[in-house]
Amino acid sequence: MSCSEVGDLIQGYLDGEMDLSRSLEIERHMGTCPSCSRTYAENLSLRQAIAQGSLYFEAPADLRRRVRSAVRQANREEKASRHMRWEWKLLWASLGACALVFLMVFTFRTPPAENLIVQEVLSAHLRSLLPGHLMDIPSSDQHTVKPWFNGKLDFSPPVGNFAGQGFALTGGRLDYIGNRQVAALVYQRRKHLINLFIRPSPRPGKSAEKSSTEQGYNLIVWNQSGMAYMAISDLNMSELRDFVQLVRRSGQ
Repeated sequence: MSCSEVGDLIQGYLDGEMDLSRSLEIERHMGTCPSCSRTYAENLSLRQAIAQGSLYFEAPADLRRRVRSAVRQANREEKASRHMRWEWKLLWASLGACALVFLMVFTFRTPPAENLIVQEVLSAHLRSLLPGHLMDIPSSDQHTVKPWFNGKLDFSPPVGNFAGQGFALTGGRLDYIGNRQVAALVYQRRKHLINLFIRPSPRPGKSAEKSSTEQGYNLIVWNQSGMAYMAISDLNMSELRDFVQLVRRSGQ
């Protein structure tokens, strides 16, 4: 895939509109092309900046009242005379257009920041499946993987191994989600890989799990003990929830 093709498809890729095959082609190209990787990062940063801003404006109550009154008055006049002069027709059309503009402006919402994080987690998972991208520290020993992150992150990620329950730790790596470096722990269930991304949570405390399915991959996110967790895999949702419960009960 050429730089020109990636440039044409980058917005669709960011929106999660590409199929798995095309997404992997784009990921493979960006892994070897600094220019396209920079373009991707710039677009991603722009989306996050927009999502974190407040583009919603609440119309003053008096303005809403006056618009409703003007529309009702125009309706009454239209019913009273079907042969109104063209000036009144123009006014009615203008009021209708204004009402439509107000509706569009006052109900507009930017995409939730959570949606952008989901897309980043999916992209990071797909990127990890490329040859040579899955692990920086291949090891099934949690006491080897955990110290490896020392000095590389500004937090210490908890690391557990659940091989006895069928979810074996196979290693870890550094990744990048939400404008910061995160810890990525890799687990295996039969032939299925699980990426568990960990970063400090902006919202302390414990939260309920939120699950979704993106392009055939199941994703579960939650907060616990000051950390945000994101588990993603092609494993079925029921078994992925079993894995998440093991992580949660371990105190991670």
